[in-house]
Amino acid sequence: MFSLSQAEREATLLPRLAELTAHHRAGCPGYDRILSALGIESGARYDRIADLPWLPVRMFKTHELKSVPDDEVFKTLTSSGTTGSGASRIYLDKAAAAAQTRQLGATLQTVLGPARLPMLMIDTIGIVKNRRSFSARGAGVLGMANFGRKHVYVLDENDQPDVEALKGFLDRHGDEPFLIFGFTFMVWLYLYEVAREHGLDLSNGILVHSGGWKKLADRAVDNTEFRRRFREDTGLHQIHNYYGMIEQIGTVFLEGPSGDSLYCPDFADVVIRDPETWQEQPVGKPGVIEVVSTLPSSYPGHVLLTEDLGVYNGIDDGDWPGKHFSVLGRLPKAEARGCSDTFSTQGASR
Repeated sequence: MFSLSQAEREATLLPRLAELTAHHRAGCPGYDRILSALGIESGARYDRIADLPWLPVRMFKTHELKSVPDDEVFKTLTSSGTTGSGASRIYLDKAAAAAQTRQLGATLQTVLGPARLPMLMIDTIGIVKNRRSFSARGAGVLGMANFGRKHVYVLDENDQPDVEALKGFLDRHGDEPFLIFGFTFMVWLYLYEVAREHGLDLSNGILVHSGGWKKLADRAVDNTEFRRRFREDTGLHQIHNYYGMIEQIGTVFLEGPSGDSLYCPDFADVVIRDPETWQEQPVGKPGVIEVVSTLPSSYPGHVLLTEDLGVYNGIDDGDWPGKHFSVLGRLPKAEARGCSDTFSTQGASR
């Protein structure tokens, strides 16, 4: 899933993305009106992925944007924004839901391998009870649960760490590879701190985590420190951060083995834009992150301008081919919307 050079990616994805633009214009009147208001004609030609029209991700908070009839909506997802501006609503039909699950699995197999591993969920089972309509956090937990087996949830019904459940899991599975999933701040608070306190060995674990860096920054913990402390204090060394959002569910930009960059799977791309000119930035110059994916077919989410700042670290010169980049943080005045940033920090001082 990380095999295409940037030139190959442009040649492969651009025709499909242009088709999706036409598909969504035909199926979503609101999207068509937006593009028409911008002076973008139907059937317009795009020479590069960076030429495609983008939607601000915030549009999904204020507009109902879907490209399928109401009776074909299979699942509705909501984002985790917390500042009162409303939540994004993402509409999936059965085909789109199946595609996002399939492609997420293919992406993660790059680091997990083909076997389903015993799995620690750094969350509570209550987060996934409503499977038709649930939050971004619930969608992330449920989506990742598909890639493991013999699941153990580390938090009890009161959102407190169940140390005995964690110890029992490690007694049964700690001598073989096992999968760990959680949102970054919760992983730090309810796995790292608990494992350090109780001297637990996590050396055979493979951690996949995302979001929540703002709270860790307040504790002077960045990505490098996060990885170092886990390795030195618990033995956990196979760690993969990822960047993704519910508005492009199923698409994750995965941290490479070196741990210093995020990479695009073969069905996705990223564009870093100058916030003043909106032109694509060169390597090393920060800008606004645009995420691009061929997965969204039931709603016009294939080219989205995020509210995050990022920078290209290089192109075709990293662990895997294509662009590789870092996320630098939220745009000024953008709301905190990471899945674990919405989790209560009661007891965080313990």
